[in-house]
Amino acid sequence: MVRATSVTYQDSCHLAHAQGISAAPRQIISSIPGVQLVEMRHADRCCGSAGVYGLTQGEMSLRLLEEKMRDISDTGADVIATSNPGCMAQLEAGMRRRRMRGRVVHLVELLDEAYRRQSR
Repeated sequence: MVRATSVTYQDSCHLAHAQGISAAPRQIISSIPGVQLVEMRHADRCCGSAGVYGLTQGEMSLRLLEEKMRDISDTGADVIATSNPGCMAQLEAGMRRRRMRGRVVHLVELLDEAYRRQSR
């Protein structure tokens, strides 16, 4: 039996706070065969990227990132999914800083991988 891929989801601030969208991405992840959604604490808190925030407020950005990476690490997830390229870059930097295994993907990449598996 093949183990399900565990995925945790980082809410993108523009979706969660500006548009009020947080349930739909989780429903999508949960609907993918072979994928298990593992919720992280504070998934709706900023990862520290926030557009140019990471450049203009470097120290605060790194503090936010460190908190986020602790929450992610606690999930034990294989994959971090998000819906924002800025979040992706920030989370990838956090993984490198902590020497964490796994990968960061856009939600659409998870769907693409699922479709490709189905078409084989």
